[in-house]
Amino acid sequence: MASLQRIRNHGALLIAIVGLAMLAFILGDFLNSGSSFFNRSRENVGVIEGQKIHYTEYEAAKEQLTEVYKIETGRNDFDEDLQTQIRNQAWNMMLMDYTMRAQAKKIGMDITADELSELCIGENIHQIIRGRRAFYDENGQFNRNAVVNLLQAINEGSEDAEMNANLKQAKTYWLYWEKAVRISYMQEKYTALLQHLFKANTLDAEFAFNNGQKGVSAEYAMQPYFTVADSLVKVSDSEIKKLYNQHKAQYKQTPNRAIKYIAFDIVPSEEDFKAAQELLTNLQNEFKTTDDISLVVNTNSDIMYDGRDYSEQTVPAQFKDFAFAKGAKAGDCTDILFENNTYAMARIMQAGYSKPDSVELKGIVEGGEDQELGWFKATDLPKNIAEPAFAGKRGTRFTVAQGMGEQTYEIMEISKPTPKVKLAILAREVTPSSKTYSIIYNKAKQFIVDNNDAEALETAAQEAGMAVIPQYNLTATTDKVGQLKASRPIVRWAFEAKEGQVSDVFECGQQFVVAALTEVNDGEYRPLNAVRAELTYEAMNNAKAEYIKKQLKGVESLEAAAEVMGQKVQAVERVTLADSRFGNAGMEPAVIGKTIALGENTLSEPIQGNMGVFMVKTGAANNGNETFVPETEKAQLSSRFAYLPYQAMQLIEDKAEVEDNRANFQ
Repeated sequence: MASLQRIRNHGALLIAIVGLAMLAFILGDFLNSGSSFFNRSRENVGVIEGQKIHYTEYEAAKEQLTEVYKIETGRNDFDEDLQTQIRNQAWNMMLMDYTMRAQAKKIGMDITADELSELCIGENIHQIIRGRRAFYDENGQFNRNAVVNLLQAINEGSEDAEMNANLKQAKTYWLYWEKAVRISYMQEKYTALLQHLFKANTLDAEFAFNNGQKGVSAEYAMQPYFTVADSLVKVSDSEIKKLYNQHKAQYKQTPNRAIKYIAFDIVPSEEDFKAAQELLTNLQNEFKTTDDISLVVNTNSDIMYDGRDYSEQTVPAQFKDFAFAKGAKAGDCTDILFENNTYAMARIMQAGYSKPDSVELKGIVEGGEDQELGWFKATDLPKNIAEPAFAGKRGTRFTVAQGMGEQTYEIMEISKPTPKVKLAILAREVTPSSKTYSIIYNKAKQFIVDNNDAEALETAAQEAGMAVIPQYNLTATTDKVGQLKASRPIVRWAFEAKEGQVSDVFECGQQFVVAALTEVNDGEYRPLNAVRAELTYEAMNNAKAEYIKKQLKGVESLEAAAEVMGQKVQAVERVTLADSRFGNAGMEPAVIGKTIALGENTLSEPIQGNMGVFMVKTGAANNGNETFVPETEKAQLSSRFAYLPYQAMQLIEDKAEVEDNRANFQ
């Protein structure tokens, strides 16, 4: 009973505890069930015009473009720069696609299936498709049938596994360019629509014509700002701040970082050179005498032995005179040579014979049209095709296994035989050993320990005679630092570090790099100090303009003004509002406007221009006597607006609501 009473006495507290437990349970269940939502949000690489771009969509776009590059370039090995280009190109295409679709939706514009079909396989195929070399014939001309045949093959598929894989790649290739055509044509339609908006009417044309006809002759004297010594004027901080606020919109920025870095080159040591030379010395006798040259070479050499035939054009230059010397024979061997950080020696395996350099082949298609494949060197072909191709004669046919079937080829033409030689080459490039690598790494690491802030790092590097390299305006999506290879990790570090902090060691290609974060710019606008120099220059010119104006106070003639300025009077035959330049003085719109406003035979007050201060005296009116032809003037005026639709397209992308979070995934 006592226990029951205690429970009753603390009932309110127990209810609160139970309530909190139930709330925690409910919240936990909600968060667990909603975890996929939160995780998916974190997997978005960006937002374009309100459309969230999931990581998988971005990756698919990159993979598709990679396949396109493989087909267009014939390469499978992409270096860092090309991978960066692919990433950015894939993103930019998505940016164009989503922004253009958003604009088109607002005005009800679209591309129909019939339009797209006409652009891709119709009578007037779009230039994007026409520019693909994959659809060129043997004469280097675009062939519409090649496009139609490809689409037919893609749609029909194949029972052959290898052929199906090729068709899958071809489909990826086609879908990319089909999408590119759709986006491009959408932009063309939108631009054409805008062009109708940027056309001059008769009133516009008449106004512009009159501006070009009404003019006045003038004389002027101008004193450049640079003729006034800086010591004669003063500029206050308040004036600079005022200019900063006036121009602030020009200084809008993306968050960025500035760093300075030093690099330690990863190069071979003397021990590494000695080790490479000793290796070849120890193998020299075996290399000269062995019957199993493939084993010796392919186990130890950077250049594999595959029995290839070298010509005088393809043999390594250092062995040319040896391999094609008069009387050269199998078994001849060079001494160990050193060139371009590589120790090498060569042995002739076969000499004194000739073979063609290239062969022209045709693919035989049963029940279909034979395919002329073009000219090939032996190294361009798989071994099972190259051997019969170069062993046969013109008109010979041979069949080889290909995938799960067979393919027959015909030799259409074969080049004249030229001298050849089979050469085994034992070569070892001298590279840094693991020991050398560790020594250089530890040196860089110790440099950080001894100099653990930006100022100390720069001072120590300069004392050691090392180059301290600055890098500015690194954004979160910057792919690499300057020309440093594999340097994206440095950018990531810069956005996680604090100003003044020194990084750990980064391996960037053949260099170890240590960086120091020197600037953190996260504000919406560039800070005043970053643009102070240009603002000070402008403020100084403003102050010099006031100084010159004071010197001209009370001057009543142009000649007197020129004397005060220390300048000569110059003439302008005719000034109109249509002019962009004022005589020999260059772009001076304020001077032109004020000159026209003066009227005839009037002396101006001092006018502050771009390059200096002007005094102008107008003469008589000097009007043109041309006849106003509305259509001609409208055409000329409209041509001045021709760039505006294209500028509008760029503005659409610039002003699009884009959130780029790719930096979180790179």
